[in-house]
Amino acid sequence: MTEDNVPGHVDTTEDQEITARFSRDELVRGWAEREARAPRVVPSVRIGAKTDLGRVRENNEDKFEFYEPYDPSLLATRGNLYVVADGMGGAAAGQIASELALKNFIAAYYDNATDDVPVALRKAIASANDYVFNVARMIHERSGMGTTITALALVEDRAYVAQVGDSRAYLVREGQIRQVSQDHSWVAEQVRMGGLTAEEAESSPYRNIITRAIGTQEAVEPDIYTEDVRVGDTWVLCTDGLTGHVEDAEILRIADGQAPSEAARQLVELANGRGGRDNITVLVVSVCGLVPGEGGAEPANDAEDARATAPNRRGIWRGLGG
Repeated sequence: MTEDNVPGHVDTTEDQEITARFSRDELVRGWAEREARAPRVVPSVRIGAKTDLGRVRENNEDKFEFYEPYDPSLLATRGNLYVVADGMGGAAAGQIASELALKNFIAAYYDNATDDVPVALRKAIASANDYVFNVARMIHERSGMGTTITALALVEDRAYVAQVGDSRAYLVREGQIRQVSQDHSWVAEQVRMGGLTAEEAESSPYRNIITRAIGTQEAVEPDIYTEDVRVGDTWVLCTDGLTGHVEDAEILRIADGQAPSEAARQLVELANGRGGRDNITVLVVSVCGLVPGEGGAEPANDAEDARATAPNRRGIWRGLGG
């Protein structure tokens, strides 16, 4: 295998932009020798996503990705993964950081063979951080670049959120909304310690200072959260270009009353209508059902359910953004 074919190899030749080559085949190489295990249940979901430049910025440093495998072993142990990122660094460095981080994070998450999902998420965060940090250190024009990551993994009947930075994960359930993640920002930490009120934090000149990011230091510690998966749940992953303009109650009203694609569109339009000071990215995941898998008590009972657990099929990869 030549260097140019190594997954994730960074091309730094003159007059060429940095990019991370990505191969779906490499996602699952760590599972080649593992004993297959079928999932007990598989979340059936609908998703909608939109990323937007906003009304002020000249380039989009936000990005979203998702991966939905068909392989039963991957569904049982890794599930579906949905991620948003908000890059920083100026001169397009933030755009590069978010792209490099997401590709590396997703590949590392699915490549890790541990049965422990939080461990796999932590190691994937560490891998993405190492990659972005080393690129920034090697290339002068990328010095100081970094990105947030907020990831949602739906594994059988459990949901896992991995968080670095101030992009957010919300859970909409039974007519209520809850911010599952905690912002890694100076003002958010001051609010948690009682040094600022929520109202003071919104108007603080330091509200854009984040205290943890991918790629800005040699190591970073993510927060990991765990929730049950329930039919009817809606998850909203978003960057601060949305939450800087839109209140939680408004996210609830739109996400709880619309299909995911329409909810994403309306939320972005609402943020733009209020100034669009930053890039805006929204990824909405609605849980429509929990389909019995081959490892559960009941077999799939219709053609759609059978397809959801069918072996020997590649997953679905989608991503847009910077």
